[in-house]
Amino acid sequence: MTKLIIQIPCYNEEATLLTTLNALPDKIPGIESIEVLVINDGSTDASAEIAENWGASVVNIKPNKGLANAFRAGISEALKRGADIVVNTDADNQYCADDIAKLIAPILNGEADIVVGARDIFAIKEFSVMKKFFQKAGSAVLRLLSSTKVDDAPSGFRAFSRQAAIKLNIFDNYTYTMETLLQANAKGLKIVSVPVRVNEKLRESRLVKNIFDYIFKSMKTTIRMFIVYRPFRFFITLAYIAAIIGCLLVLRFLYFYILGSGNGHIQSLIFAAVFLISGVQLCIVAIIGDLLSINRKLLEDVQTRLKNLEYNRK
Repeated sequence: MTKLIIQIPCYNEEATLLTTLNALPDKIPGIESIEVLVINDGSTDASAEIAENWGASVVNIKPNKGLANAFRAGISEALKRGADIVVNTDADNQYCADDIAKLIAPILNGEADIVVGARDIFAIKEFSVMKKFFQKAGSAVLRLLSSTKVDDAPSGFRAFSRQAAIKLNIFDNYTYTMETLLQANAKGLKIVSVPVRVNEKLRESRLVKNIFDYIFKSMKTTIRMFIVYRPFRFFITLAYIAAIIGCLLVLRFLYFYILGSGNGHIQSLIFAAVFLISGVQLCIVAIIGDLLSINRKLLEDVQTRLKNLEYNRK
């Protein structure tokens, strides 16, 4: 029997939660059991009562700890409840619930481990021109870093197979969207995108209060995860850059020295030495990072085995 759990992170959503819950499907081809799980992230309004009265299971977190923590708690609880597929959607009814069947289809067909719902960003009238540009640019950068083909990287409308949910670890406290993509590729999980629809906006976004603050925090998370899962590539790239600058400075000194004015450009050798030494040090850091990455993979393999034993037993 294939069990689907739809998890909804929720923080003070009494105005929109019931609309979101009522829109959820009660039957999907290929799914025998559907359960709705609301992660109440320290709400101070009636969100938890609304979810319980509707018939959803509620996981309470106190105090409010943020979206990433709520997502992490929801995944853990869904696995404990025996979910074969976990779908994450927002409590503000942003995503069209009728597309959940489309979202989980690649997992049911064995074509993907993670499916990301891709919005038509340019068609969303509530998004400003700047926000549309940065959404597209951010997705392009993440595709390059993660070697995936995700069209809408910030999308929170996602489906995870059981094994994908077990393997993923969320470290960031701000958002999970970028982090899961970088992790998934590093762990050999197949990711696909499917086009999804969005509903009319019912409230302003709480995650993106300021586009530049959101960009800064997203970049910080992306760089951090890239260092964790691609340390050798990250530091060896910096080492190459430092070495190239150092070599160019040496060539600059030799050029002026040959022309007979080398005494006036000794500073080029000083800066060249700094960059070349930095390049060597970054190479050493890259090697150490690669060794630590191997150790992390071994630990994550042990963790995955322990999770399988724990959740299968439950």
